[in-house]
Amino acid sequence: MEIGKVPETILKRSVFQQIHTRRKEVLVGAGVGEDCAVMQLSSDEVFVLSTDPITGTQKDMGKLAIQITANDLASAGAQPVGVLLTVLLPPTAEESLIRQLTKEVDSACEELRIQVMGGHTEITKAVNQPLISVTGVGKVKKDHLVTTGGAQVGDDVVVSKWVGIEGTSIIAKEKEQELLTRFSRPFVQEAKDFDKYLSVVPEAMAAVRSGVSAMHDVTEGGIYGALWELAEASKVGLEIDLKAIPIRQETVEICEHFRLNPYQLISSGCMLMTSPDGRKLVRDLEQEGLKAVIIGRCVEGKAKKVKNGEDVAYLERPRVDEVYKIYQ
Repeated sequence: MEIGKVPETILKRSVFQQIHTRRKEVLVGAGVGEDCAVMQLSSDEVFVLSTDPITGTQKDMGKLAIQITANDLASAGAQPVGVLLTVLLPPTAEESLIRQLTKEVDSACEELRIQVMGGHTEITKAVNQPLISVTGVGKVKKDHLVTTGGAQVGDDVVVSKWVGIEGTSIIAKEKEQELLTRFSRPFVQEAKDFDKYLSVVPEAMAAVRSGVSAMHDVTEGGIYGALWELAEASKVGLEIDLKAIPIRQETVEICEHFRLNPYQLISSGCMLMTSPDGRKLVRDLEQEGLKAVIIGRCVEGKAKKVKNGEDVAYLERPRVDEVYKIYQ
């Protein structure tokens, strides 16, 4: 397509006609010529905003863009309401790609009841592959707002589902043919299907009701990066039991094949939480059908210890995510 804004005719048939979810809070949404979205809140609610690009994969990137943004909002205890999308495409892109990306976005929005409130779609030489940047808009009651920096000394550290979920799915899709030379097709398909676990909205809402003190979506940098960030934000130390961190066998074996550290692998779908009563939090999540385990506790000081039996290691500042190594 030609460089510049996507033509209005393509926008209408391949973008706007593919978007179906609507929210009553959104007074002005996506439309030709609309530069801003308008959203109404009640007096005791606050806006929660997030922004994230999708750059690590081209597989299901429309779906990923929405799920990751919804997870960011949910980690603050907020209900996702809408998104604004900036879609940048190379000149080699065709209209069918725009339609496919929009359908992926709409499918994820319908599942999570999120409205596409606006955005911008452009063909540009500045990118050599599709790029989606998402701004998410959510709402939460003022007294239910949760932050990454809310953990207190003595709190239990809890995680939901398993670490490495997103990274495992990405690698299985990007490197499917290579993996099939070593693993069975059902094994690789199961790893690819890990993307069905990517939403942490259900556990976030249940955790807020349970009285969680802090939450952090485990994304780039994996569980090690998320633990570091939560501890730094909350100004607490950590004592983590490595053997308690939940991880799927598919993740372990795929990471071994590519010589990756699964604890530093992008892990959307896993929520990191702290609570003064971790056992209650785990029970409350399990009553909602959600897997969760205690992996450690918050302690005095700055040390972030990870124990593996008698061995003790210390967390370092987050590094570049392991998933990028598969492209080298």
